Amino acid sequence: MVIPVHDVNPARRTPWVTYALIAANFVVFLLTPGISGSVTGSSTLAQLCHLQAFTEQYALVPGELIHHQMPSLVPTGAVGLGVHGPGCVMGPPTYDKSPVLSVLTAMFLHGSWLHLLGNMLFLLIFGNNIEDRMGHVRYLLFYVVCGYAAAYGFALMNSQSTTPLIGASGAIAGVLGAYLLLYPKARVWVLVPFLIFLPLRLPAWVVLGSWFVLQAFYSSGQAVAETGTVAYLAHVVGFVAGMLLAWPFKPGTPPPPEPGGILFGRQTRRAW
Repeated sequence: MVIPVHDVNPARRTPWVTYALIAANFVVFLLTPGISGSVTGSSTLAQLCHLQAFTEQYALVPGELIHHQMPSLVPTGAVGLGVHGPGCVMGPPTYDKSPVLSVLTAMFLHGSWLHLLGNMLFLLIFGNNIEDRMGHVRYLLFYVVCGYAAAYGFALMNSQSTTPLIGASGAIAGVLGAYLLLYPKARVWVLVPFLIFLPLRLPAWVVLGSWFVLQAFYSSGQAVAETGTVAYLAHVVGFVAGMLLAWPFKPGTPPPPEPGGILFGRQTRRAW
């Protein structure tokens, strides 16, 4: 899979909402209880139990979202001694959880640095032009709606699942879908792994189209692949939702300009 690093598609205004979303995701990640293990690579059992309890409370759980029922037992965050040795204690929930609101909170939770950085890279590269096209307020609403569409689409197909779902990828997939619709010919610099990472400049329809096809392929057999770690179906639903919501902005969209003197996605001055 190619790794995008920069697009050749200048924006007219500063993407403050995109920057704010990226900052909020980083702040929430660093403040998540028990997340230090993902930073240092050496989590203690107490940290893992604390993180598990926090995730259960604020993540999206498909079964809860569809059936509006809280489980009878949830991780408490404490460590106890069981039949098979030390482990995380389960107990009745001591909090009230809104399944609908958990869709929003789950958008700002990430399980690792790799998860966070990958999502934020895509948002940084492609979000600025969508915000520029829609305007700050409409772009923020668009982002949230795509996240909810992705979450509900996944939950409806996995209504019995009790596995927590976290991450901003559903909302960001909506941004990618909108970008493909509005700027299919914009050029995107990518790194292609082939013995070494080869830099190539490809049209957005190739980069994002191949990304969508890959997500659809993985989700076609089962909704969650890679031992349950990636909700590919949420990506597919978010992407389609983004294209549909961006459709009213398509008429009159000017083609992206091609600045002169491009060097690996950066504009350089020409010597006349």
